[in-house]
Amino acid sequence: MVNLNEKERMNIVIVGHVDHGKSTVIGRLLADTNSLPEGKLESVKKYCERNSRPFEYAFLLDALKEEQSQGITIDSARCFFKTNKRQYVIIDAPGHIEFLKNMVTGASRAEAAALVIDAKEGIKENSKRHGYLLSMLGIKNIVILVNKMDLVDYNKEKFLNIVDEFNVFLKNINIIPKVYIPISAINGENIAFKSEKMRWYEGPIFLEVIDSFEKEESDENKPFRMPVQDIYKFTEDNDDRRIIAGTVLTGEIKIGDDVIFYPSFKKAKIKTIESFNEEKQFKLTAGMSKGFTLDTQIYIKRGELACKIGEKPSLVNHSFKVNLFWMGKNPMIYNKKYKLKINTTKEIVMLEKILNIIDASDLTTESNKQQIDKFDVAQCVLKTIRPIAFDLTSDNQKTGRFVIVDEYDIAGGGIILESLEQEKSIYDEQVNKREFIWNKSQISAIERANRFKQKPKFIVITGTNNEKIDIIARELEKILFSKGKNVYYLTLSQLLSGLESDINFSNFDRDEHIRRIGELARIITDIGIIFITGISELDDFELEQLKILNKPYEIIVIDIDGISNKREEIYSFSSDKSKEEILKIVENILLEKNIVEYYI
Repeated sequence: MVNLNEKERMNIVIVGHVDHGKSTVIGRLLADTNSLPEGKLESVKKYCERNSRPFEYAFLLDALKEEQSQGITIDSARCFFKTNKRQYVIIDAPGHIEFLKNMVTGASRAEAAALVIDAKEGIKENSKRHGYLLSMLGIKNIVILVNKMDLVDYNKEKFLNIVDEFNVFLKNINIIPKVYIPISAINGENIAFKSEKMRWYEGPIFLEVIDSFEKEESDENKPFRMPVQDIYKFTEDNDDRRIIAGTVLTGEIKIGDDVIFYPSFKKAKIKTIESFNEEKQFKLTAGMSKGFTLDTQIYIKRGELACKIGEKPSLVNHSFKVNLFWMGKNPMIYNKKYKLKINTTKEIVMLEKILNIIDASDLTTESNKQQIDKFDVAQCVLKTIRPIAFDLTSDNQKTGRFVIVDEYDIAGGGIILESLEQEKSIYDEQVNKREFIWNKSQISAIERANRFKQKPKFIVITGTNNEKIDIIARELEKILFSKGKNVYYLTLSQLLSGLESDINFSNFDRDEHIRRIGELARIITDIGIIFITGISELDDFELEQLKILNKPYEIIVIDIDGISNKREEIYSFSSDKSKEEILKIVENILLEKNIVEYYI
């Protein structure tokens, strides 16, 4: 007998129009493959008997009270069954049109799919929608189950008519199902056992078909991809580790390998593999949720994508063409900010351009729509504020799928088709517009510099220790003021409680905080003042945005931990330097750059 632990596993999603029998199919699979917990079948039958209800195999899946009361599947339930060849994780995705977002969530994890059509009702609009979504998600292993053949007296012509009609539709969306199977789920025909009542059907039964499906290329054989979930920092007992944690989606990495993080492009070498309460390991492979440390201390943030140097790199861009299925209560419109989630990245995204809208039920297209309505399938261009790392779904489905959140609801999902030419960022466009309408003062920057005997400057103190950042920034402000300079220090927390009290602080809002403090710096430096602020773990993208927003004035960054990338604007200090040492060096830097005249 095969050891179950040694069997390969495949995820399969069951989809179809509401009441076409998906849950009954799954219930039959569980019962006929002896995959139910002991006593489960009998307990459900007794429950039905006590409540004077006829027994249905679908009840085996109805774990939610709401589902039992309404008789429809609301969420994507997961269950398991096995054959002699492999184990299956089966996802029962909802068929009701209002729950399509749950169907997309379930199907996005699937390697194979079974689409169920009622032989009596025939092909419905949602049958076509689900077919299109399977195509959009890139699922190749697909079988069509024509269910409830008992309700049409097992009529061969009824079955063939559905095959012919649905084949025309599927051909247009590049889906070629492996086979159509006439079944009666309630009677268990052509699922796990051959039907005696449909001897005219000479093809394989359902279990034979799914066992014949070939799994995709092993995730371990693909380029290494690990989205950064979190960074764990330690301080006790001189433990200075920074463990970069996440789940390896594809590929493998081992100690000594060189890695690069996108979109920051920062590089380092794997120093150790870290896990909790386990023996020491030397490599990470697809499916593992662990962490690693680096031989060089660098700023890495949640949402970056770790790749192995020497393999095919991920793409980095803020503009990309996508196929998008919209499920939001409100239409997707231009100039509105949404939240894009891809891997562990959460980023502000906007609709840049609608290329065409596809009606998933009849495949008609419309190219002049100015919004994407509920249940529309759109090919469009999206643009994020900051560049993100991704793969095209044709190269790696795991890192090319995304969802879009409107307010707090998942409103859309899709796949990335193409990385587009780099255009001006949202910040560039904003600054160009701002400078065009800026009502410039009659007092020049040179006149102000001569009056104040200083050059206006934007100074950012960064590092990993917020308390240390604040102390050094305050001391620097005090030193400059004692020398007669016009200087002002504003903390990010002060900004949040004042100018930014209208938005809640979160990682998602950080870009907006950076924008506002950059705009504020532009005003303060234009007055002729030296403006100081502290921003923890400032990354290269944020530095670029501050530079753009603060034009035409310069920016200086003081990194008190010395782990920033080497850039002209950044002055890095090792973390063991004292406050006094750092302040003295900063004073000398200001003198050398002739920022404060008559400084001594």
